Amino acid sequence: MRAPLTEYQRRLIVLLAAATFFEGFDFFALAQILPQLRADLHLDEQQGGMLVAFANCGAVLSYALVQFAGRVGRRRALTLTILGYTVSSVLSGLAPNVWLFALAQLCARFFLLGEWAIAMIYAAEEFPADRRATVMGTIQAFSSLGAILCAGLVPLLLRTPLGWRAVFFVGAVPMLLVAVARRGLRETARFEALTIARTAAGGAALPASLTRIWRTPYRGRMLLLAALWLLTYAGTQSAITFWKEFALAERAMSDAQVGTCLTVAAIGSLPLIFSVGKLLDRLGRRLGALLIFVLGAAGIALSYTLHGQWPLTVALIFALFGVTAVLPVLNSYTTELFPTELRSDAYVWSNNLLGRFGYVLSPLLVGMVAQRTSWSLAVASTSGFLLLAIALLLARFPETRGRELEETSALH
Repeated sequence: MRAPLTEYQRRLIVLLAAATFFEGFDFFALAQILPQLRADLHLDEQQGGMLVAFANCGAVLSYALVQFAGRVGRRRALTLTILGYTVSSVLSGLAPNVWLFALAQLCARFFLLGEWAIAMIYAAEEFPADRRATVMGTIQAFSSLGAILCAGLVPLLLRTPLGWRAVFFVGAVPMLLVAVARRGLRETARFEALTIARTAAGGAALPASLTRIWRTPYRGRMLLLAALWLLTYAGTQSAITFWKEFALAERAMSDAQVGTCLTVAAIGSLPLIFSVGKLLDRLGRRLGALLIFVLGAAGIALSYTLHGQWPLTVALIFALFGVTAVLPVLNSYTTELFPTELRSDAYVWSNNLLGRFGYVLSPLLVGMVAQRTSWSLAVASTSGFLLLAIALLLARFPETRGRELEETSALH
């Protein structure tokens, strides 16, 4: 019988879930205001894609925060991200032109994605092996709750005198409450043990340079994970970002209809998303990933090719499920396949520095193709990257279900 979670572990889940909650809110916010933002700032489809791609560069730069977590501890780095995201969100709403808006959104993604990555490392290091994926999946599922809140609020906020700017002001306020709640957060036991071991061995408390993982036997494993992250981001990053553009331009839907579709789809996907962690712990990472990636690819393709509000809404449920559910799979592998002293470095390189090329380039290329063809063709074709990703996963990645980090991180 599994031991129950401690009071601190239960509280930790809630605190870490805030990171993905606001990641979901911010991700949906930009997607829902993009048509109005483009009109207000006089941007065409390609320029809109360039704006999203530039903002997404913040996710690449967030490697610095993850590396910081590997130097001074998970707790201090996680606390830093809260204030940074709050300030960046407010500045996004105050931006007088596209240049300052893009810079503010780049900073928002920098802090938000750094917080998200550190939260996943926290979850991997602080929870038992038989619940690791369940906890990580639950935390990631809060992204959908943030999306639901955003989908319901944005149509109302767009009708206020502040318009799209109000979305970023509203999104910043709750983070102040989270900052207060996280005062009781402790450093992870594994990082504390690593620090003590380094000190006892007479070494520096701080790890070596960012490039050290390239000089270890884990280099090949890290590069495989980077390819997996890149393909996955290329297949998911544009799916929701441009769906409103597609629905308004190519299916003649109204703002109200789009809001209804997104809200219903977000709510409908919620039970599926909250089941992902348990699915990965019960079926295993490989079989669970196969189900998730195939359903996600089908949902993305159909949500840009079907006709009619309700068929599109059903397809969007599975697209939202796929976009969110792939992340616990990749987070599990990224945190499980490396030792504690290399875990942050592996996350930095495989996700932030290399994998995020798919995150940045996908909206840029989609915007270019859409301007010359259609949103339907441009985005639906990206679902093929998810099929390539699952093929790579099944071919090269082991099963890690129910095994402690010390075992899964060992090279074989």
